[in-house]
Amino acid sequence: MGWGYLGIICAVCALCCAIGFKKFVWFLSIGYGFAIAGGAITVLIFVLANGWAGNLIWLAILQTLLFLAYGARLSGFLLYRELKNKAYRKVLNEDAGGDKKMPVFVLIAIWLIVAALYTAQVTPVFYRYFNQKTDYIVPLIGMAVSVCGLVLESVADKQKSEQKKENPNMVATKGLYRIVRCPNYFGEILFWVGVFVSGVTAYTGWGQWTVAIVALISIVYIMFNGAQRLEKRQNERYGKDKAYQEYVSKTPIILPLVPLYHLNKQK
Repeated sequence: MGWGYLGIICAVCALCCAIGFKKFVWFLSIGYGFAIAGGAITVLIFVLANGWAGNLIWLAILQTLLFLAYGARLSGFLLYRELKNKAYRKVLNEDAGGDKKMPVFVLIAIWLIVAALYTAQVTPVFYRYFNQKTDYIVPLIGMAVSVCGLVLESVADKQKSEQKKENPNMVATKGLYRIVRCPNYFGEILFWVGVFVSGVTAYTGWGQWTVAIVALISIVYIMFNGAQRLEKRQNERYGKDKAYQEYVSKTPIILPLVPLYHLNKQK
């Protein structure tokens, strides 16, 4: 399993997401992107220092660059929105429980849990080189899926920002939002499905498979939970709007072509 290496990766992830002690939701947002990027760099350092990659150093570098792009986009976008968007700051403040301070031991518990999760999320790349696997077709397929997810998230965020500027009193309904109401969350799921796929020929033993599967399931759960909370806020704000009701009744909430329209009970 390489517990010693995983412990170091976890320590790096914990350090990178420690920004959450300022505002606890940052453990799951800005600190998340920092941690994924930091964890990936740490894996690459191990790979290069131990000579695990052999002739596949190019693949290890590409995978690291993918995680860096992911982390930079996510943390950069969220940090910019946090600083520039008053409405978004209000939502974050509500998610954080207003101005209520969390007990230190609760913050530490959250910090340790998310650091462990972020470590698990980068293990598909770590296991590939720790186990010294030499195939590259499956990793490239997984990377292609992840790139699609990353592009989807980026385009969705851009389209949403443009549409909210055009009409701040309605949810985004154009572009990717014609297909699914939370294309950014779907893109996030797609990204991590790609990461999981990139390691399927590398996992050895039930322990490695369990860590990788739990990480993927956790991300899917978090995305559905985020979509559920978003739907609740939108229902409170736009629920009486006829155009909004027509939109949500025919547009899947998170998975394209899957007729799942609501994650909250409808009145």
